This record gives sequence, structure tokens and C-alpha cells, in this order.
Amino acid sequence: MSLEIRLSHNILGIGVAIMFATLSLPLNAQVNTQTSTSAGTPTVTTSVERGEVVFVQGNHLIVKMDNGSLRDFPNVPESARVSVDGKQLGIHDLKPGMKLERTITTTTTPKTITTVQTVSGTIWHVNPPTSVTLTLDDNTNQTFDIPKDQKFNVNGRIVDAWGLKKGMTITATKVVEQPTTDVQRQVYLSGSMPQQATASVPTPPPPPPDQPILLAVVVPAPRQATPAALPHTGSIFPLIGLLGFVALAASLALKKFKVLMQR
Repeated sequence: MSLEIRLSHNILGIGVAIMFATLSLPLNAQVNTQTSTSAGTPTVTTSVERGEVVFVQGNHLIVKMDNGSLRDFPNVPESARVSVDGKQLGIHDLKPGMKLERTITTTTTPKTITTVQTVSGTIWHVNPPTSVTLTLDDNTNQTFDIPKDQKFNVNGRIVDAWGLKKGMTITATKVVEQPTTDVQRQVYLSGSMPQQATASVPTPPPPPPDQPILLAVVVPAPRQATPAALPHTGSIFPLIGLLGFVALAASLALKKFKVLMQR
């Protein structure tokens, strides 16, 4: 920390540097404090984590991550929400098999907080090289520590604490610059319901373009003709009778032929 002190003796302005004792700096009407903050260029990083719900009971949730590890969330708050198909679901709506995805966006902004404290007074007493006592505007005295080996510029001359004299009017300013980092995280949690396994017949692939589609036509085989079966009333007796009739007719014709020959 550095402290700049401007000294004036009569009408001459004398510049010096001094460090205030932090604990001894009173916060009264004689002390003017100003604080300002300057921000640098922010950096934004995004990470995505994916997993599957393997266990949920009450507010206890276990998720299996894509890398195979298990993440245990023993006490999920009631206010936690996950967006599934446009609906906001709570911890009690989660089911094993659901897919979860968490997107984390982190914005990191470097900042510098500058605090300037100014006090004015007249040197009432100097205890070189350790301290100086000032009389403030309200006629109260306040003692400030002087850093070791501190040098002062008095009217162009570089002096130490021994060069400070009673009656000099000084204005002391302490400037403190504190670097800090502002980190903001936005978490978006989404998910999807587990897919139901359904049996389905695979659809054959379509034929290549500009290729005829072959249609299989089943032609029934011709039936072979089978001989008609005789009726159950048929027998060989009519055939025997017919042969007997032919034999009788032949015998009669033979006798008639013999008679004709004897004449």
C-alpha cells in the first residue's frame, strides 16, 4: 500500500508520501472515502454433463454419467427443476431410465476495487521515524504510523521522517487497489423420458430407383386325371351272359350252314 501526503508550509506546497495506520484511521467527518470498481474483459466457458437416472427415492438421486461413474445427490432440493418435453419436473417426477443433461455456463469477470481515503490536518507532533500526530478540523488529534525507511520530498529536498516539523499542514491520501474476480454460473437442466421397448416387424428396404419390382405369382399345379371308379353295383355276370349269347348265336348259325350244304 502507498500513501501520498501533500504538505504545505505557509503558501508553499510540499509533497510527501506516508502510510496511514489502518486501525488508527477514524471514520469521521474529516475522512472522505470513495470506492470505485473497474471491470475487465469477461470470459465465458460452457460445459455439458450427461447421465441416466438409475435410482431415485424421496430426495435421493443417483445418476450414471456417460463415463460410467455414479454421481450421488443425497438431498436434492424441492425447488430443483428439470425441463422434459416442455414441462418442469421436480425430484419426485424423475424415473429410472430418464436421460438428464446439465449445461453449465460460467462467466468470469476480473475486477479491481479501488478505495481512496483522504484526511487533512496540521502536524501537532512528530515522533520520528515511527509516527506523526495530526490535528484534524474538529480540533481532535490522531496519530498515524510512518512506514520504515519512508522518504519525503520537502520543497525539492528528499528527507525522512526527521524532516517533518510541527505546524505543517498536510493532506494525506491512502489508495488501496484490491483485485477480485466476479464469477456467475447459469445452470440449465433438461431431460427426456425413457424410451419404451416395443416389438416391431422390420420394414424391407425400398427397391433401388429405376429398377422393376418383381411380383411372385403362384400358379397351382395341374391335377392328374384318375380313372373313374366302377359303381358299387357293377359285376362280371353281364359279361358272362353276353359271351354265352354270342356262343349260342354262333352255334345256331353253324347248324344252319350245315343244312344248306346237305341239299
